[in-house]
Amino acid sequence: MCCLSHSCVVCVSPEEERRVRANDREYNEKFQYASNCIVTSKYNVITFLPVNLFEQFQEVANTYFLFLLILQLIPQISSLSWFTTIVPLVLVLSITAVKDATDDYVSKEKWMNVRVGDIIKLENNQFVAADLLLLSSSEPHSLCYIETAELDGETNMKVRQSLSVTAELGDPNSLASFDGEVVCEPPNNKLDRFCGLLCWRDCKYPLSNHNMLLRGCVLRNTETCYGLVIFAGPDTKLMQNSGRTKFKRTSIDRLMNTLVLWIFGFMVCMGVILAVGNAVWEREVGSLFQSYLAWDLPVDNFLFSAFLSFWSYVIILNTVVPISLYVSVEVIRLGHSYFINWDRKMFCPQCNTAAEARTTTLNEELGQVEYIFSDKTGTLTQNIMSFSKCSINGHFANHHLDDPEEEWEERLDFSSFNPLADPDFCYYDNGLLKSVKLGDLHSHEFFRLLSLCHTVMSEEKKEGELMYKAQSPDEGALVTAARNFGFVFRSRTPGTVTVTELGRPVTYTLLAILDFNNIRKRMSVIVRNPEGRIRLYCKGADTLLFERLHSSNNHLVNITTDHLNEYAGDGLRTLALAYRDLSEEQWEEWSERHRQADRATDCREDRLADIYEHIEQDMMLLGATAIEDKLQEGVPETIAILSLANIKIWVLTGDKQETAVNIGYSCKMLTGDMTEVFIISGNTVLSVREELRYSNYSISGEFALVINGHSLAHALEADMEGEFVSTACVCRAVICCRVTPLQKALVVELIKKHKKAVTLAIGDGANDVSMIKTAHIGVGISGQEGIQAVLASDYSFSQFRFLQRLLLVHGRWSYLRMCRFLCYFFYKNFAFTMVHFWFGFFCGFSAQTVYDQYFITLYNIVYTSLPVLAMGIFDQDVPEQRSLEYPKLYEPGQLNLLFNKREFFICITQGIYTSVVLFFVPYAILSHGTQGTGEPLADYQTFAVTTATALVIVVSVQIALDTGYWTAINHFFVWGSVGSFFTIMLAMHSQTLFSIFPNQFHFVGSAQSTLVQPLVWLTIVLATVICIVPVLAFRFLKLDLKPQLSDTLVRQKTRKPAGRCMGGVRVGGVPEGRLGARGGFRRSGYAFAHQEGFGELITSGKNMRLSSLALANFASRHSSSWIDTLNPAPTAPLWFRHDYTIYTMDHMS
Repeated sequence: MCCLSHSCVVCVSPEEERRVRANDREYNEKFQYASNCIVTSKYNVITFLPVNLFEQFQEVANTYFLFLLILQLIPQISSLSWFTTIVPLVLVLSITAVKDATDDYVSKEKWMNVRVGDIIKLENNQFVAADLLLLSSSEPHSLCYIETAELDGETNMKVRQSLSVTAELGDPNSLASFDGEVVCEPPNNKLDRFCGLLCWRDCKYPLSNHNMLLRGCVLRNTETCYGLVIFAGPDTKLMQNSGRTKFKRTSIDRLMNTLVLWIFGFMVCMGVILAVGNAVWEREVGSLFQSYLAWDLPVDNFLFSAFLSFWSYVIILNTVVPISLYVSVEVIRLGHSYFINWDRKMFCPQCNTAAEARTTTLNEELGQVEYIFSDKTGTLTQNIMSFSKCSINGHFANHHLDDPEEEWEERLDFSSFNPLADPDFCYYDNGLLKSVKLGDLHSHEFFRLLSLCHTVMSEEKKEGELMYKAQSPDEGALVTAARNFGFVFRSRTPGTVTVTELGRPVTYTLLAILDFNNIRKRMSVIVRNPEGRIRLYCKGADTLLFERLHSSNNHLVNITTDHLNEYAGDGLRTLALAYRDLSEEQWEEWSERHRQADRATDCREDRLADIYEHIEQDMMLLGATAIEDKLQEGVPETIAILSLANIKIWVLTGDKQETAVNIGYSCKMLTGDMTEVFIISGNTVLSVREELRYSNYSISGEFALVINGHSLAHALEADMEGEFVSTACVCRAVICCRVTPLQKALVVELIKKHKKAVTLAIGDGANDVSMIKTAHIGVGISGQEGIQAVLASDYSFSQFRFLQRLLLVHGRWSYLRMCRFLCYFFYKNFAFTMVHFWFGFFCGFSAQTVYDQYFITLYNIVYTSLPVLAMGIFDQDVPEQRSLEYPKLYEPGQLNLLFNKREFFICITQGIYTSVVLFFVPYAILSHGTQGTGEPLADYQTFAVTTATALVIVVSVQIALDTGYWTAINHFFVWGSVGSFFTIMLAMHSQTLFSIFPNQFHFVGSAQSTLVQPLVWLTIVLATVICIVPVLAFRFLKLDLKPQLSDTLVRQKTRKPAGRCMGGVRVGGVPEGRLGARGGFRRSGYAFAHQEGFGELITSGKNMRLSSLALANFASRHSSSWIDTLNPAPTAPLWFRHDYTIYTMDHMS
């Protein structure tokens, strides 16, 4: 259908208008419009090498080592071979390049190629991959049903319709000859607006967003449709809302770049000091040896000798930051990524999907997250609505038992009672079904309202198999509930609604639909029953509907309000139901006024609203419903635990305010314990500013902030963004609703700018791609909305609850391990390198090395590399269960306590202290020491072996102290490295190697003769004790005087927890979905579409088609086959009972 990859490029078009001619590629190619092929990869075959090398040399260390390599190629200043630098440098660059190429290749997604001006065919459930002008469809009047979850997060269906002039183009031949030309606006990111003209057959037809199918939509309940490509590739509105791909680097990476510069400056200072010493020594002392130890060419004076000495020391001292550091960091990150991929506790068996680390560069930043920005639809919820509870005439009905100590009831079997029941419908309260069977009039009227008051379309392709097309999932859930309780909505025409009531087909005359909108928050229908009685049925937000009830309902309102409060505490989406009987005269009078308002040319919407308001008065309350928007498993617990870890969670959704707020309560972001929930809904800059300031001044206690997209647009302006951030960041929860994909990214960018905090964005649809790319860490949910979010993400899994484990276990451990690795790495290399600095004062500043070149080469590659790698990959301070039980353990990463500039200076100070001990203790002892034969020990080879041996032992003991979690691998690497040192050293000083390579191994037997001396071992032991004892003393004092939470946990006896510990205070087990107190107030859950409903389409008859089955024939075959199973019911229908409002259901309990 089209060639498309997940876009990372936003094209800013210079067009002033766009002209597209159908089926004329030659004409359209003159304008050089973008193709529908979007390349998400950063590289291609030609640009890979230069671009990748450019990115890698942005790392200061890589540039630094390239500079050292150039120096080592100059023989006059290099005392080390050039291969000691070029081999590891090429290795690092190669490994990183392969990793980058693999990541870039995996992120590609390919589609077929289409161009602007092409006409393409779409089929049901197919993804719309370009912005199309709808030309025709298989539905009546060329209607088209779409789902826009990828664009705005809403799963309710929306309607699009082609122009009537193109509706007849239904066959390929007509479409192939279509030569209309579209003149429209240039590419932009406005998802809700389109302006253009279709010029065809000398006529011009206006185009609007109602005629467009945007990329990211999914075709639903429409067999086929045809569309003309208007915008393709990066010009599509969805791609215009996608952010530019950014090169993500962790805060530790940025800090390391700074530290490398500092270390380089420190190294230059040491080089200057030693060069000055060289100049002084050559002038005062070296000149005395010129007669038999002349300067090498081209040195002819002490200043030039000092200059060369400076560069020689730069090369010798470069090991303070060896290139093996970056190799080790990449290996550790790769290991952490594999741990995430292999984690069976983050595997979803239902989806057969494992967690995936799609990048290896951000693992430790998972342990530093402070803000999470989450999508709602498909991320927090499953997009499944279910009929949960109801209140009928003051009586409470529940779909399951609330008492956990009672046995769970079996799921009700509706099939024996109702052959038209939906087999997937789940309900447990037998009392409600019994009341229907026994003929309770209130229950009948309750479900009769649900079967009539809606805009659902019904399709029956096979006998008895109904398929409902609902504009809102809530409506679908309510109509399905009525269907299972015996009131089955079967079909509709523009003027009738046919319902099967307890096996009896009943056709109602549909007199009017008073449609829903965002202001009314309710909808009504006026119907006439077969007996001729007229009744208005209304359902809507309880806060508005209760104001329009008859005064005789006060007692019932109080009871129903209590039920609604309970529903609200459980986070359910609520509706109130009411009715009103109308006389023929009242209907005729109102109908005439309605016709006049409907025909008005000015203020039509306002006139209709007034007419609707007039008739929706003095209604009688029937009850209330509660719909559960099913959360994903573990969402409330996850949010509660992450909140205790001091992580702030913001919900950014394209859905409307009521839906978003209800989900906020369901997942316990919002609770009844909050002092207030501030609603920012101003439409002007001044009103938004006033609301923000009022909220800011009123904050005292726990607050939440809810802001819609229009208000957010003003709040994000430069002169107001500071006020918005200061207000939002002190609130416990923030919900941004009706936001565009671009606004999501702007909110994330705002927090990054003002709070300097690590941000994480999580979503599952294409509308989340922009914020996923903008955040420091992007997480994609592989759910119902495709894989666009996954392709743009850094990490992916299938359930929101896995985020808890990703951050509190893998993220925290990755941060801890990386910090411990870096602290130890800088320590051991300063201890190793600074010995050269002290030796310079005793060798005439001649750039002579303390150790032989093989030890220098192998120190970071063999002797000390594997132990620190094992610590960096496997170490942990507390087990994973404790990490989840004590969320406060996560805070050190947020505060950046484990590796910062202070910790770095502590590490290098310890390293410098160790180097002082390792040089001066052997120097002091060996300079006066003698062998057993009386010969002195004060020779260069003995000193080098002693110092090297002491160094390896000290750093090995130090890593043994630093390791908090020992595995067999740790033991093998630590003690194996010490053993390898002695093995290699003895081999290099052996007679065998000397006989083979006499020019390479000069000091034959030096190690053997040195290590047999007791004084040497005494020196090594003394140096080790002096280095380690102060460290042990400091750590013991710190444990006693200022222990951290992890230290306390380690010292505790291992015992099975009695419950989940929240923030360091252990609490008992809390059942999922019951965290927090119930709210003491109700809120509307009227979660229908934010646009006008299908009412006008239904009454106009545009979306009607003949049923595929004859309902009359079906009804005759099912007249009384299952109604006979019921107990005798009252004979008088509810239509004629005037005591309805005082009738009680004493038999219901």
